[in-house]
Amino acid sequence: MKMFDISRSLSENTPTWPGDTPFHYQVNWSKQHTGSVNVGSVKMSVHTATHVDAPFHFDDKGKRLDELDLFIYKGPAIVVDVRGLHIIERKHIEEVIGRHQGKRILFRTDAWEKEGEFPEQIPTLSLEVVELLRELGIPLIGVDLPSVDVLDSKELPIHHSLHQANICILEGIDLRNIKEGEYELIALPLKIKDADGSPVRAVLLENK
Repeated sequence: MKMFDISRSLSENTPTWPGDTPFHYQVNWSKQHTGSVNVGSVKMSVHTATHVDAPFHFDDKGKRLDELDLFIYKGPAIVVDVRGLHIIERKHIEEVIGRHQGKRILFRTDAWEKEGEFPEQIPTLSLEVVELLRELGIPLIGVDLPSVDVLDSKELPIHHSLHQANICILEGIDLRNIKEGEYELIALPLKIKDADGSPVRAVLLENK
């Protein structure tokens, strides 16, 4: 069994949403001073690098992170190669995912080209794709992008449409070295009470 780490690194160089809290780690207590251990602290936005969105992120009445079923974030997944597309439409993916009812769908766009810079523009899904995902009973989608909506959107139509279809959102994964195909996804969020999102360590398992 092969394991692929599809998480983006967290460091001082990790790009964040413009204006959001940058990542910072520091050692507050050093072994030199305590005599036994180093103890660090982290400051960051929960929407940094590889993370999940809880519905409360974009809907005041939506479920918060600790209210979501962990089953959503572990299970069979399909990586779909949609590189080069500005808008991912139903016709581009229906044949590939149509036989994978109930599995998690991860979209590889490779559109986050510079790892150390926040992208200026990104592709997105069409509403027809969201409807297809709903028809197939997909519990979660993942994207190798900071958002499922275009970056300047205030209405967030894809976020809201996915929520209405009971589809959860995983953003900021790294699929650059992952081939299209079937895997097992594990992307468990932290148990942060009342949170609107959480960083995750996302991995794919390949049974070969």
